Amino acid sequence: MIEEAGQLEGFLPLSYRTPKEGDYVRFLWQAFETNVEHGKYQFAFLAYHMLVMSFVYFNIWQIKQIKPEEFATALIGFGKDMERSLLEATSPFTFHVVNESHVMRFLKLIQCDNGKIGAYTKLVKDRNETAHSNGNIFFSTEAELVIKVREIIRAVTEIQGHSESIIMEGYRRFLLDSADPEVREHAEVADQVREVLIHGSYMSLIDLDFCAQFDVAALADNAHFEEIEALHAEVRRRVDGDDAFAA
Repeated sequence: MIEEAGQLEGFLPLSYRTPKEGDYVRFLWQAFETNVEHGKYQFAFLAYHMLVMSFVYFNIWQIKQIKPEEFATALIGFGKDMERSLLEATSPFTFHVVNESHVMRFLKLIQCDNGKIGAYTKLVKDRNETAHSNGNIFFSTEAELVIKVREIIRAVTEIQGHSESIIMEGYRRFLLDSADPEVREHAEVADQVREVLIHGSYMSLIDLDFCAQFDVAALADNAHFEEIEALHAEVRRRVDGDDAFAA
């Protein structure tokens, strides 16, 4: 059960900008595992749902960073204070101020249609039902929770698939911005990939695998193409090597 649910880890960041963010995600995993071990499956689902919403926030954050104009346009209809808060956000967890059902609509920016968004929103409604004191135990057996976890993983996989194009766009920009070792943040290739790409962009294992598939030959006319190749080789090394995901 825990192993199957653990697939979600591949969709979550390899590194967090602050220790507090990493501690929060670890706390949720521990809460999920402890409740499963003690047969408290309803509370395990609540912790798992919070992990899934964190995944959604990280995806929306990447949209905000890579397509800021489209993100700003999506804020039409929000109050001025809320709009300012989201535009000036310094952490993905800022999105918690938006109703969870409404926050799913940001996924339209990565071509999730209304049907899919409706399905994702249903997960929020399921959580709301289990979180209220309504006299019902919705997940009384491990088998019931397994069914819901599989449904969640299918939804997460769909969302991640829709994110591929935006991740590739962000990676292309990273390669171009990092091509000149004289002006980029870190002279060493490994440091640039670790700190700017992985750490700075909340890259997940699967995000990084998308990047590894990028065709750098398309950038061959760049004056610093050798550096671009070196950066890409470092990404591929991390995906293929034993220390692939050490941030």
